[in-house]
Amino acid sequence: MAGIDSNVKLDAKGLACPMPIVRTKKVMKELEGGQVLEVEATDKGSKADLKAWARSTGHHYLGTIEEGDVLKHYLRKSSGEESAERSYPHVATNAQLEEKLQSGASVVILDVRETAEFAFKHIPNAVSIPLGELDQRLNELNRQDFIYVICRTGTRSDMAAQKLAASGFTSVLNVVPGMSGWSGATKGLDE
Repeated sequence: MAGIDSNVKLDAKGLACPMPIVRTKKVMKELEGGQVLEVEATDKGSKADLKAWARSTGHHYLGTIEEGDVLKHYLRKSSGEESAERSYPHVATNAQLEEKLQSGASVVILDVRETAEFAFKHIPNAVSIPLGELDQRLNELNRQDFIYVICRTGTRSDMAAQKLAASGFTSVLNVVPGMSGWSGATKGLDE
């Protein structure tokens, strides 16, 4: 299996509870908001522990890949995006996007989350262009397409929708609340 992109890797192999959490907490403090941490652990309880810890601290648990006896956990550091104010005026709900997909209409779903977030769970046929790469990759999109922009909560997608509109894209909608509330079909490593 191809590796998942992460910004930092933490070796917590051979450590028992609570040490994987203690080390994760220390490394997470050093990361910038939005960066992805890969934690390698051998403690089987580390999956539940890291998932609960991420939920309690506001960070985003992305998922775990098992490679033999090693568990590779992926977490994204919270960047305060959940409370950021949105300003792009054209918004669609998750239900509206799901309805559009079920109708068979021709739309592009642009997922602007980090590649690790996309790998673990995304809407089938979505195009992955992380927000930080969007300016350099605009030429991969057609300005005449109807584009639904999605992220985890609607904030990064709000910024992406603003960039697209400023670059001449005419039919762009920000999907709110995004993948954090998506109940439609998904693909990814956990499926």
